[in-house]
This record gives sequence, structure tokens and C-alpha cells, in this order.
Amino acid sequence: MKLPVLLLGFLGLFHGNRAVENGVWPFDVTTISAPDGSVTAKFVSFGATMTELWVKDKFGGKRDVILGYDDNTQLLTDPAHPVFNPIVGRDSSGTFSIPITKLPQPDGPNVYHIPTNDHDGEDTLHGGIYGWDRRNWTIVHKSATSVTYGHLDAADEGFPGTVTAFATHTVENGGILRTSVHASATEKTPIMLTQHMYWNLDAFNGSENILGHHLQVDSSKIVHLDGDAVPTGSFINVEDTAFDFKTSQTIGHVWNETVGLCGGECQGYDHCWIYDHDESKKPGVTLWSDVSGIKLDITTNQPAVQVYTAYWLNTPRKVVHGGPDLNYTSWTAVAIEQEGYIDAINTPEWGVDQIYYPGKDFEWSSTYKFSTVS
Repeated sequence: MKLPVLLLGFLGLFHGNRAVENGVWPFDVTTISAPDGSVTAKFVSFGATMTELWVKDKFGGKRDVILGYDDNTQLLTDPAHPVFNPIVGRDSSGTFSIPITKLPQPDGPNVYHIPTNDHDGEDTLHGGIYGWDRRNWTIVHKSATSVTYGHLDAADEGFPGTVTAFATHTVENGGILRTSVHASATEKTPIMLTQHMYWNLDAFNGSENILGHHLQVDSSKIVHLDGDAVPTGSFINVEDTAFDFKTSQTIGHVWNETVGLCGGECQGYDHCWIYDHDESKKPGVTLWSDVSGIKLDITTNQPAVQVYTAYWLNTPRKVVHGGPDLNYTSWTAVAIEQEGYIDAINTPEWGVDQIYYPGKDFEWSSTYKFSTVS
């Protein structure tokens, strides 16, 4: 499947981000399954969002290991906007310049201001008021094991340039899920995306939170943040801190030490770990549960990962997770987001270039490998 062929078909279909596009309702469900039955995933076009992910536990049964809604239209209408499993972006700070310079920046022809939606107007989170997770993507190809969505970002939210993006989700034998995103731009513009996956490997069967999940992150440092969750330009060495998951630890192993780490009253994590390795052949993150026996290894071409233990979560659960009378609440899931360095657009001392343009396309890919442990 060649991208130019996909692009021609996609541009022929695209007529804007309307609620209904060419008679296609953006909450129609597409299901893909591995031939060996090891993994089944469901998606909607809205945000190219994964809505269910069924994998086998150590008992041979199947569990839906991601959060979401029974009524997928709530992806649009839920004011809590927890961002359940879509492609999100284009992340940036509310002000940036091209070429990259340090804040504060005087207004000028190369300085851009985009809508802010976090930390009292200081940050642009997940692409702004209407990021890619709240846009209607278009199906450009699908099969029994794969679906590709396309999105045309025509300078949405004030970013410069038009970006054409394709997100492909594929499942394979052996419990493998792959997601990739390819994006090209018409002029210099920042692109930093992620897939905002919320995991509970027990699927609320045998446990009620993720504090007993084991986590390993191949990282020796995290990005240091100020009080508005904006990077200061420095890093924190994780050794002998609550951030040290170089060797596997339960998420809650030093839980009392995490009060305030994610800002204000927040207890838990919402931080960016920088991977030690520089290639996608080694898992950057491993997560598993003794209760279900489900183990998840994540490899990626991205240099960093955001781990968020969902302190602010408060949304009715899916029926399969015990809802709707019960809610997803604090620490009932962990979001693990493969990403670039956060706010590199305003941190030139890192030497990280997240500006893309004709001849330099953006590539994001992650592989989720499921297995079981006894």
C-alpha cells in the first residue's frame, strides 16, 4: 500500500471535519482481529480512536484492557475530555517561534500564538481546543487485520501550514498490535503526536486500580517541570527517587512519596521519561499484572514516554468494566504515551528539532506485544 495512492484517494474523499462525512457517521465501529484470535481491536473514525482492545489472560479468557465508553459519541460530548485512546496532537506550547527560540518571545512574523487549554491558559495540551482527537478522520483503507485513517489539518488551531496525516492500526498473530502515523507538511510547522492509551490489564476483574501493576521504563531521567507543567530545560536523574522504574516496580511501590509530584493535590505520576536506548528494537516500557497475567511490551521509534496515573479521571465505566454505575476514577488506569520531548519547540538547548516541512516528513510508530506470565 503506497502513500501516494492513499493520498489521492483520501483527498478525493475529504470535504472537511464535519460530523457526517460522505454519509459516514464518525462513530461507526471498525473491528480488526489477528488470524490466531490473540488480539481484537475496535476503532471509530473520530480521532482514529481505539475503543476496545481484547487480549488473552493467563486463564485463556479475553479481557478488554483499555478504557472508553459504551456510547462512543461521548468522545465528542464528555466535558471531562479524558482523551481515551485517540491520536492526539499537534502538541506545543501556546506560543512558539520558527526557528526555535526560548520563551518569552516578542511578537513578530515568525512567532505563533495558538489556543491554550491547560494550566490556566499557559499550555496547549493535545493540540488545543480541537486537537486531532476531536476531528473526524476518514477511512482510506481497511481489511480484516488493518485500518488506515486520514486527516487533513488545514492550519487548524492556528498552527502554520497544512498537514496531511495517515494513522494505520494493524493486528498480527502472537498478540501484536501496531500503530503508525505518517504526516507531511506544506511549510515549516511543529508536529508532535502520541497515541493516548489508557491501560488496565485486569479490566477491573480481580482488582480496582493499577497500583499493583508492575512497570519497567528504560529511562534514567525525566523532564523537569515548573509549576505550570512547562519544561525548565533541565532533567531529573531518577536514581533513588520515586521516578525510578529502571528495574520493574509496582506502580504504587512508593505511593506516599508521589503526593504533589503531578502538581498541586495530585498524587501519582504525569511525567515525561527520556528513553536510554535509541532504537525501536528494545521495549521502552513493560507493564504487567499478576492478577490477569497479561504482560505488555511496548517498542517505539519515539525518544520519550509520558506516564500518567489518571489522578483526574472521573468518568462512567464501560459495562464490561462494571459500569455504568461505577466510574473510572483516580489510579484506575495508567496512560502510557509514546512521544517526542515535550515542549522541545521552546527548549532550544536540547537540540531537538520537531519542525517538519516538504522533504522532511513526520513518522511515529509503536508496537504493543501481549503475552502472559504465570
